[in-house]
Amino acid sequence: MRILHTSDWHLGRSFHRASLLDAQADCLDHLVATVREREVDAVVVAGDVYDRAVPPLSAVELFDRALHRLAAVGVPTVMISGNHDSARRLGVGAGLMGRAGIHLRTDPAQCATPVVLRDDHGDVAFYGLPYLEPALVKDVLKAERAGHEAVLTAAMDRVRADLATRPDSTRSVVLAHAFVAGGAPSDSERDITVGGVAAVPAGVFDGVDYTALGHLHGSQAVTERVRYSGSPLAYSFSEVDHRKTMWLIDLDATGAITAERIDFPVPRPLARLRGRLDTLLDDPALARHEEAWVEATLTDPVRPDEPMARLMARFPHTLSLVLDPERTPEDPLASYAQRLKGRDDQQIAEDFVAHVRGGNGADDRERTVLRGAFDHVRVDDGVREVNR
Repeated sequence: MRILHTSDWHLGRSFHRASLLDAQADCLDHLVATVREREVDAVVVAGDVYDRAVPPLSAVELFDRALHRLAAVGVPTVMISGNHDSARRLGVGAGLMGRAGIHLRTDPAQCATPVVLRDDHGDVAFYGLPYLEPALVKDVLKAERAGHEAVLTAAMDRVRADLATRPDSTRSVVLAHAFVAGGAPSDSERDITVGGVAAVPAGVFDGVDYTALGHLHGSQAVTERVRYSGSPLAYSFSEVDHRKTMWLIDLDATGAITAERIDFPVPRPLARLRGRLDTLLDDPALARHEEAWVEATLTDPVRPDEPMARLMARFPHTLSLVLDPERTPEDPLASYAQRLKGRDDQQIAEDFVAHVRGGNGADDRERTVLRGAFDHVRVDDGVREVNR
């Protein structure tokens, strides 16, 4: 069986102030063309179809067109909700869509109810695990704890139990939306940390032939059988070195796989430039970036006059301007920026506790309280967005 694995479309997302709707439409055109040209047997979409729980109408229309085209090709599609999607909204009409070969899996309680497809060698069971927010699905899945590893383990135990009831020749594919240890993140993924832990071990998915992951935006293989397709487009300048692709997976009669990367079209290259403004404007070696989307980090000790206007005269697609003045180590602003660099909210809060106490930091109990507060706010924000 030939499977096309994609994820993280984030329909409706822009890149800084640049609309990506046309580029996203081109990517979906390319996906459908690939399905036809490479004789794909099944498409899997591992979550984050939309960029937010209540997407704009233009994104919904683009999704609707994509579904109609995939259904018209006659190739089954299995799709799960991600942490950016509203599972309830995305799942509306799932029963009817399933009759057209578009199988939406958004209910955690149904994670062990597979979509079963057949090829010349027998059945392939596709299990869709939508994004599992631990605090919301712990009781549904009867997980031991409200953590990512615990709820994914509970879901996979159900998958393996169902698979054990099927003929031995049945091959298996799992779709999941999670941060798996060994994966390389970028700046454009929403934080899903719970209790100070975001990543789960790849061993959670043992016992299935292929795991199609979503969430991380870089295409990568965590193991031979556990892979991220990545996003079809770059959604942050941290992805400047990404090669945006889908995985074309061939699953043979024994469950062995071969994998090939299929490139997405690139609407415009990215460039990260750093230096003093005059250098960026005059350096002939930077001419190759004049048509790129540019993030410029200016290191001038004093802010130049009209830096964005001057940059855009040479780099008309400059989207991001960062000021990072050259400073001496003795400069108090330099030391403050250095202290904050790379620190998450939990660490900054603990630093604040130590500061107001004159150096006495938070103890274990207080760190647990802080972590619980951040987790509560993150989950509450997600619930509020979905219920808008």
